[in-house]
Amino acid sequence: MKVIEHLSKAKNPLISFEIIPPKRGGDIGSILSLLDDLIKYNPPFIDITSHAAEVYYDETPNGIKKIIKRKRPGTLGICALIQNKYNIDAVPHVLTKGFTREETEDFLIELNYLGIQNVLAIRGDDSGYNKPIPQGRSVNQYAVDLVKQIMDMNRGKYLEDSLLDAKPTNFCVGVSGYPEKHFEAPNLKTDIKFMKEKIDAGAEYIVTQMFYDNQHYFKFVELAREMGVNVPIIPGLKILTSKVQLNTIPKNFYINIPEALSDEVLSAKPEHVIDIGVEWAVKQVEELLNKNVPAVHFYIMQNSKPIIKLMEKLKL
Repeated sequence: MKVIEHLSKAKNPLISFEIIPPKRGGDIGSILSLLDDLIKYNPPFIDITSHAAEVYYDETPNGIKKIIKRKRPGTLGICALIQNKYNIDAVPHVLTKGFTREETEDFLIELNYLGIQNVLAIRGDDSGYNKPIPQGRSVNQYAVDLVKQIMDMNRGKYLEDSLLDAKPTNFCVGVSGYPEKHFEAPNLKTDIKFMKEKIDAGAEYIVTQMFYDNQHYFKFVELAREMGVNVPIIPGLKILTSKVQLNTIPKNFYINIPEALSDEVLSAKPEHVIDIGVEWAVKQVEELLNKNVPAVHFYIMQNSKPIIKLMEKLKL
């Protein structure tokens, strides 16, 4: 089922999750254990992140060696696992950065063959590696270009014009939104304008970047509606679990952590931080649900312990 259908048919609050593949050489058992924990909460869909190749430098007896590799392959396989073993709709992330349009088309064809109907179209993080574009290949510069490519495939239009009887795909496309604005945008209104271009191109719903102050989300939705964005806007949350995240989360995701939360975390013993983060998330979720949000999306990565604590307290 498409994400947009899950949202429209829901009679109870929907809770969805986002996970990350293991590092190269990792054990699929860790993902199976994580999924076994998450399916207890009946998620209608689970997002799986995708990662382009990055540059690494390894020290060898012959000096420093430059290596280009994907640190976390496996998105496609995990999608197949979620979709066909657990019967939960998988939502793979499809990136512009690090992939040609031709590679993207191949990936989408494979997803289509697996019966996967949902994708999240995003530009992706800058890994610092600019992949050479082979002659005759092309790239999507922005997420809106990626949305347009997927919509073309939904109309049966592939990159190769000479294909006979090309069958249309049937993807539901989600895109990202930034309640505290994307760090490259000059202001929030301009950022929402770019987001609206993705909706106008065919995207059907939005999942937001994480935030720790619900007022950012409410103001974001209000401004988006004023600017003509009428699709569901799903709030994304991440439970804070360690003191180090007070630095890493703002650094990596360009968001603010409220003073009340940071003060409480800084004054607590390290083993108590997860409980503080869970309590904060409980208050966020309860307020969001009282405002009738379409769903709540949790950035889990590979740790189910915080979400188990949270769901025990929410009793949904």
